[in-house]
Amino acid sequence: MEFLLKLKAGFNVLPKIDKSQLSKAEWHKLRELRREEKALKQEEKIKESKKLARTRVTPSQTKNVADEIPQTKNKKEKVKINTVLNTEGIAFVLGNGTSRLAINPELLREHGKTYGCNALYRTFDPDYLIAVDVKMVLELNKAEYQKKNPNVWTNANRAYHKFSGFNYFNPSKGWSSGPTALWLASQHNYKTIYILGFDFRGLHDGQKFNNVYADTPNYKKSSDSATFFGNWMRQTASTMQKHTHIQYVRVIAPDNYRPPELNKIENYSTITIEDFQKQFDLS
Repeated sequence: MEFLLKLKAGFNVLPKIDKSQLSKAEWHKLRELRREEKALKQEEKIKESKKLARTRVTPSQTKNVADEIPQTKNKKEKVKINTVLNTEGIAFVLGNGTSRLAINPELLREHGKTYGCNALYRTFDPDYLIAVDVKMVLELNKAEYQKKNPNVWTNANRAYHKFSGFNYFNPSKGWSSGPTALWLASQHNYKTIYILGFDFRGLHDGQKFNNVYADTPNYKKSSDSATFFGNWMRQTASTMQKHTHIQYVRVIAPDNYRPPELNKIENYSTITIEDFQKQFDLS
């Protein structure tokens, strides 16, 4: 009986026993213990299966989205394309190149929807704000701007696992903020999209950082070297080429850089800041 007492005391796995060494009563007791052990193992398997079922993520939930990012009301929503073209629709996409300082964005509200990026929220509330840089999203969350503006869009990221109120691109574009803002506006299917502050090239003959928010938190210094714009330009061109039913008009200063890659696109054109102001009576 000694081995049976040990089993009752907490042995997890029953050893193989020579039946001839046991009495009939001991053998029946051993069989009872083996049944109990088998039932316990089966119960543990069922519990583990239920636990896995609760935590398992389906392919649609994980497609191009980082694991362990919280479920928000907009996280799994894909940007819906408006298949009916609004022939009167106008939108303005605001980059942060210094050329747009000549335009007061508040005056654009009565003419169409506004799309902006990153630190624009510090001085103006666009209809849609796009920020994909982690530092800028952290700044936005600290300011709780997403609670003021329900249309703040970014890419899913583990760093945001405690955040709420943001809209997440699904799948993530993996682009810079400006071209992503242009892409989002294009998904909303306007007839004409005016592009401001997409300067591409740096200041001082392309040598210095060109941004309205230079020398402020989360931005480079105005004395820093210009940022490489090749990716921005290619992403901008890609958006235009995939939305041929939309007319894209870039608002430029006389000395702004004019990428030849954009000039070849049929649904792309430019307008000077002066003519743009006259067209919308922004004086």
